[in-house]
Amino acid sequence: MAFPFLPGYSTNKQLGKERFHKSQHFEYSNGFPMLGFEKPGVGGELLVGQETKPKYSVYPKGQGCDLPSWLAFDKQVLCFEAYFQEAVPQARDETYRIRRCKIYFYLEDDTIQVVEPKCKNSGIPQGTLIRRQRIPLPPPNDDQFYNIFHFNISQQMVLYSHTFTLTDCDSFTRNFLTKLGVQLNDPATVPDDPYSNLREQIEKSMNPLRPYERRDTLKQFLDNDRKVLRFHCFWDDTESMFGNARELVLHYFLADDTIEIREVIPPNSGRDHVPKFLRRTKLPKCAPAQMKQPGQITDRTVLNVFASASQGKCYILDSLKTGAVHEEFVKDSDLTIGGEVNVWGRRVLITDCDDFTKDYYRSKYSIEDFTPVQYKAPPAPKPSRPVPPYNGFGSEEDSLRSCQGLLPKPMQKDFHKFMEKDRLDEFNVLKFRAKMVTSDPVDINRVFVISFYLCDDSISVFECPQRNSGVLGGKYLERGRVKKPGQELSKIELSKYFTAQDLYVGATLNINNKVFQLLDADEYTFNYMEQHAEEFPKANVGNILSKLRSVPEEKRGETKKFLALGDPNNTGFIPYESLRVLLMGLDCGLSEHEVLVLGRSFSEREQPEEDVGLMLAVAQDFLKKKHFEEFPNMARAFTDQDRHKTGRLSTKETRTICKAFQLPLPENLLGGLLSKFADGDETDYHAFLAGINWVEHIAPPVLPEDILKFGVNARFGASEATVKNINYFSLLGDVFSFPSNNGDPTTATSA
Repeated sequence: MAFPFLPGYSTNKQLGKERFHKSQHFEYSNGFPMLGFEKPGVGGELLVGQETKPKYSVYPKGQGCDLPSWLAFDKQVLCFEAYFQEAVPQARDETYRIRRCKIYFYLEDDTIQVVEPKCKNSGIPQGTLIRRQRIPLPPPNDDQFYNIFHFNISQQMVLYSHTFTLTDCDSFTRNFLTKLGVQLNDPATVPDDPYSNLREQIEKSMNPLRPYERRDTLKQFLDNDRKVLRFHCFWDDTESMFGNARELVLHYFLADDTIEIREVIPPNSGRDHVPKFLRRTKLPKCAPAQMKQPGQITDRTVLNVFASASQGKCYILDSLKTGAVHEEFVKDSDLTIGGEVNVWGRRVLITDCDDFTKDYYRSKYSIEDFTPVQYKAPPAPKPSRPVPPYNGFGSEEDSLRSCQGLLPKPMQKDFHKFMEKDRLDEFNVLKFRAKMVTSDPVDINRVFVISFYLCDDSISVFECPQRNSGVLGGKYLERGRVKKPGQELSKIELSKYFTAQDLYVGATLNINNKVFQLLDADEYTFNYMEQHAEEFPKANVGNILSKLRSVPEEKRGETKKFLALGDPNNTGFIPYESLRVLLMGLDCGLSEHEVLVLGRSFSEREQPEEDVGLMLAVAQDFLKKKHFEEFPNMARAFTDQDRHKTGRLSTKETRTICKAFQLPLPENLLGGLLSKFADGDETDYHAFLAGINWVEHIAPPVLPEDILKFGVNARFGASEATVKNINYFSLLGDVFSFPSNNGDPTTATSA
C-alpha cells in the first residue's frame, strides 16, 4: 500500500546531505583539468538518466605509481594476432576470405590500431585498417570505450561492425596481462583460406619456360670479404732455355674462390718487373690443351626450335643442360704445403704459408702439420766487414759513420733519454765536491765541483776560487763526454765513457790524466740516487744491508759491544762518525758513499734553514749583473694567469713563467726562493716579484762567498751536517735481527 504524497508521509532525501553547491563543467581526467560534456545536478548528484564514468582510465587514482598514465606507460604497446572473415559475394572461386591482422593496444591512452600485413599480389588494399584511436564499445554501450580488460585470447571483438577473433599475443603482452590478474585463454588456430590455398597450389605447379637459376654468392662474399690465403710457391723452370728457379706468391681469395699469383723477383736478376704472374681468376684443375674463346663456355644453352616467315625465329633454353661444360676449379682444399698446383701447364710447388692461412686450415680442416718445404740451399753467410781502427782524426763516432756508408751521417743520440732528463721542472745534474789526488803542495788544496749531466752523460769541472791560493778559479773543464782511462786510441771498438754509475762519494776519476777523488755530493744528488736505487747500486739500501749481513758471526758480537760502548746512556743513538769508523773497519767492501746512504736511512736528519734575505740579495745581484728589468711584464703575465685574482699561483705555473722570461737565476736558488714564498702548492707571486726586483727594492750587498755558494748550484757538506745521530737499534734489527732493549729508540732524546 503506497502512502499518499502529503507532507509528513514522504522521506526527506536532504537529510544528512552537506553539499548543495552548483556543479560545474570542469573536471579532471588522467590528472589534467578538462572540460566535461555532462553537467550533474546540485551538490554533484547525478540527474535522471546520467551514469558515472571513470575519470582516470581503468586504474583507480591512488594505486600504482603517482605518474600519469601517458608517462608511466610511454612506448608500451600490447600486440595481439587476430583475423576476421570477409564475404566475397561477386566471385566464382571464393565466397569468403580470411584476412589476418595485428591489433595494437597503447597503454598510455587506451588507443587501438589495427594493421594487416601486406601480401604480394593480393589485389586488395592492405596496411593500416583502423588508424590509432579510441574505439567505442558496440551498442548499447557505445558511450564507453575499449580498455585493457576487454582483451583476451580466443575471443571476439567488434570494432566498427567488424568482428575480429584474437588468436594469440606476444610474450610482453602475456606477462603484462598475467601480472594484472587476467587469466589468458589458450591460443586459437586461424582457419584456412580456400582461395589462398588454391593460389599456392597453382604457383607450385607452374613451370616457366625460362626458369630463373639463382646462384647465391652474396653470403660467401659477406663472410669472407678481404680474407686472403697466402702461400709461398716455387716453380722449377731450369729445363727450359735461359730458365731458372722462380719464387712465387699465391693469393687465394675466399670471397669468390679466385687465385692470383705474383712473382718475387730478386734484385739484379735481369728480369723485368711484371705486375702479375697470373691475373686474378678461377684456376682450372686440369689445364686444357687449348684455351677456349670468350663466350664459348656459358651457363645456359640456347636452342633454335623453329623459324617461320610469319612468326619469326623462336628460341628456348636447354633445361636439360645437354651442352653444358662442367669444369672443376682449384679450391682451398686442394692447396696444401708440399702439394703441386697445375697453373696452365706449369707445375708449381707450395712450400710455405703465412700465419692467417695456418689458422684457417687448422680451424676448418684440423690440419696441424705446416712444416715448410726446403727447396733451395741456405744462403751463404755474409762476409765480415771489419772496421778499420781509429786514425785520430775527428771523433770515434764520426770515423765509424764514415765507414758504414758512402754518405756519412751523424751519430744518432738517445732522444728519449734527452727528453726525459732535460725537463725544465727538474735539475737532472749530479754535483760532487772533489779534490785532486797529487803530491804537489799547490794542487793538493784545490777544491773542484764535478757536474754530471744525465741527459747526455757529459761532465764539466768547475774550480772554486780561494783567496791567496795563487790559482785562478772558474771553469776547469768544458762540458763534454770523458773517456775512461787505459784504452787504446787506435782500436776497432768504440771507447767507453764515464757513466752516472761511475760517480759516487769516495770514487776516483782519471780525467785527462788528472786524478780526482769525490769527497761529497749535494742534497739533490743524494736524493736522486736514492730514488733511483735500481740504477745506482751504491745508493741501494738493500745491497748495502746484504753486504753487512755477510759479516762473520764473531764480528757481529764485537759490533754490538762497540755500539753499546758508544751509547753509555742507552739512548739508541750514536754519532755518525763513530758508525763510519766501525763500518769502514769491518772489511765488508763498503764505500764512503754507501756508508753515507746507510747513515741517511737510519738517522735523525735536521734540514738547515736558509736565510731568505741572503737568498734575495744573491738573486738581485745575479739579475743586476745580467741587466734583467722585465719585472712589469712578469707582473702582467702573473696577473693574466691568475684568473681568480687571488694573488697566488701554483709553483709549477710560477716556474713556467720564470722560464718563459728566461730569468737568469741558478736552479737551486730559484727553487729555494719559490719554496720560501710558497704556501702549500701555491706561491705568492707579488711577494716573490717584490723580493727579486732590484730596481725598486734594493737589497744590501753580498760577499763573493755567498754568491759562489749559490752560483755553482750545489750545497756540499749538507749530508754530514744533517746526519748527526744514527739509530743503531733499528740498524741492528734490520741487519743482524738483534732485539732492541728500549723498544723504539726514536722516542728517546738524542745526545
